[in-house]
Amino acid sequence: MNPRPRRSCLYMPGANAKALEKGKTLPADVLILDLEDSVAPEAKEEARAAVAVALDGGGYGKRELIVRVNALSAPWGPADFAALASKAVDGVLVPKIETASDVLAANEALSASGAREDLALWIMIETPRAILNLRKIASAARRTRLGAFVMGLNDLAKEMRARMTPDRMAFQTALSLTVTAARARGLVAIDGVYNDIQNTDGFAAECRQGFALGFDGKTLIHPTQIAPCNEIFAPSADEVAWSRAVIAAFASSENSGKGVIKVEGRMAELLHLEEAKRVVAVAEAIHALSE
Repeated sequence: MNPRPRRSCLYMPGANAKALEKGKTLPADVLILDLEDSVAPEAKEEARAAVAVALDGGGYGKRELIVRVNALSAPWGPADFAALASKAVDGVLVPKIETASDVLAANEALSASGAREDLALWIMIETPRAILNLRKIASAARRTRLGAFVMGLNDLAKEMRARMTPDRMAFQTALSLTVTAARARGLVAIDGVYNDIQNTDGFAAECRQGFALGFDGKTLIHPTQIAPCNEIFAPSADEVAWSRAVIAAFASSENSGKGVIKVEGRMAELLHLEEAKRVVAVAEAIHALSE
């Protein structure tokens, strides 16, 4: 088990060379270099070229690099896919995915571009049709490079005509179904952005909600959101300590073959052992990022 932390996934506008450079110093787990929503139509080609230069220049350290391309159906989409074939990028985030066929088309486009076999395919979940097709979309992971779902709640709110309230009541079903579909196929699940940059308390509350729902991390729109996001989506010290105790207890010879044991006054089953191993692995991976 060697999970990669994806607590904070910061969108970086591809047309902003200064922002792309600043990304090299930010403590985000993931940088999403954006060619889509944050780039005006007249700046699309300029942004693609700027991202290519940034990737060629390197210097991003252990940060995971994902490029959000334009949809294949958009005028700039095919060229975005082709431009990434030889770049030092970890994955491609594709918007407007609504069906399993869309996943297959994106996967084929990456393969046709000559992209590396280990280049991951991440997709946006941002339309009502995508929510209704989540099971089939997730099942495409069996025959593609699909690796992650990323929520796009701004687009989803627009299409649903729903209101973005602090409790995100209108989106609870969509959020939970997305995590459920992701877990069923072993995929990463990333929560959507929080728009009010100045509302730090509201942002923290939404991070805690996303963590409670089971998301691995959250997409961000400003560097000030990174630190609280990293803290909330990381296992707490108490959780890590308990997990280590569970692992040690099950490894003890006196508990050999047991399915249920008592650890520090609490009952622990084999399912708790499995989760304890995951928590410790995540904590160790987070620590490794800071070294």
